[in-house]
Amino acid sequence: MNEQVKQYIDKKIKCLDKGFVRLVDIMGDDASIVQAARVSYGKGTKSVSEDRGLIRYLMRHKHTSPFEMVELKFHIKLPIFIARQWIRHRTASVNEYSGRYSEMKDEFYIPDPSEFRTQSTVNKQGRSNEILPEDSINRISSVMENRNQASYQEYLEMLDIGLAREIARINLPLSNYTEWYWKIDLHNLFHFLRLRIDKHAQYEIRVYGEALAEIVKSAVPLAWEAFEDYILNARNFSSPEMSVIQELLANKLPTTEELVSKGLSKREAAEFLEKFNDE
Repeated sequence: MNEQVKQYIDKKIKCLDKGFVRLVDIMGDDASIVQAARVSYGKGTKSVSEDRGLIRYLMRHKHTSPFEMVELKFHIKLPIFIARQWIRHRTASVNEYSGRYSEMKDEFYIPDPSEFRTQSTVNKQGRSNEILPEDSINRISSVMENRNQASYQEYLEMLDIGLAREIARINLPLSNYTEWYWKIDLHNLFHFLRLRIDKHAQYEIRVYGEALAEIVKSAVPLAWEAFEDYILNARNFSSPEMSVIQELLANKLPTTEELVSKGLSKREAAEFLEKFNDE
């Protein structure tokens, strides 16, 4: 564990109004990825620059298993409706707060007024950039707050009557907060982040994704740099799209030196040019 990530151990990063992300434990770092990739070397390569080059090669060519040598365990508090999105990522170990064993807490998510937006006409599963009128926002906030409190009071009443916790909880809204411990390897965490910090992801889960990203960036800076360059900020092109690009670049391909001056390594430059020369 490097010094940069130690500051995040047991530190709560606030998310939404009542949630948080907390790093509990971590196994491995950039050196662990290199060691796994070059197992015959024992301790991996001898310099940071060599480690960086290897990690970038692995990410570029989708050799993902060495990234699975790094694991992170988080304690996360989040609204149930976000937890249901989150659990779609099945490549992690999860242990959640149980409403069967314990009373559910009087904690509910109320969106910030700036997030009360109209339905998007383009994205059928998301909100638009148009904020509702102030009187509508006030009415919605009141409805949500009243419904949350009424539901929770009814929940407590059913418990007082003697109803089992596992049944009494079923009328609580999806805005109710839950907590879990979530352990995942770096390869699958990168996949999670690629989807959940994308601008098209729902705002609420994106907040959590950005908190996780902050921690990951400090834990494995070389791997994070490669992830940003080859996955997060990269774009894939279809075969027809590649044909268009090739036509546009016909007889105008940059030289290796020009590509290196733009930040590519000589190997990356050679692989870039090879994509066009293979056709």
